[in-house]
Amino acid sequence: MNEPRDTAAQFWRFSLAFYAEPGVAAACLELQDRHGLDVNLALYSCWLGLSGRGRIDARGLAAADAAIADWRRSVIEPLRTARCALKAMNDPGAPELRERVKAAELEAERLCQNRLAALAPAPAAADRQSQLEAACVNLSAYLEAKARDSGETLIAALRRYADRADCAGPAA
Repeated sequence: MNEPRDTAAQFWRFSLAFYAEPGVAAACLELQDRHGLDVNLALYSCWLGLSGRGRIDARGLAAADAAIADWRRSVIEPLRTARCALKAMNDPGAPELRERVKAAELEAERLCQNRLAALAPAPAAADRQSQLEAACVNLSAYLEAKARDSGETLIAALRRYADRADCAGPAA
């Protein structure tokens, strides 16, 4: 059985690796900026399926959103706003401060994901195709019709990611 810290670390490693896939960062930012969706919930939806933890329904998504809503609103969004404001500042100290705020924002995202990982069920035995299907269903359930274009980009990236040999197994 995975310890909560191990589960959180697995989710964070998946998120960093998947976000680095071609097209994923841009699609995630579009989800966030254009559609008002939470990238952490999109990543959580993908990770649940790919890691063998199964599918998430509307109730599970609502519980996950509720678990992180205050953290997102009170910590992550203000850090993001500050980072973006610093980008536009014409001050010699702004770039260095922006990098520190960016690091704090990334740490806040990791802590947010720890909350989500604590909700995740234990992985179950499932073949890779079933895991990929669960991940795609989960992501589609989160995105609904709000972000179809970004969702198609993410699902294609998810399929490429799942096809690689180094992400096989339930601990992805």
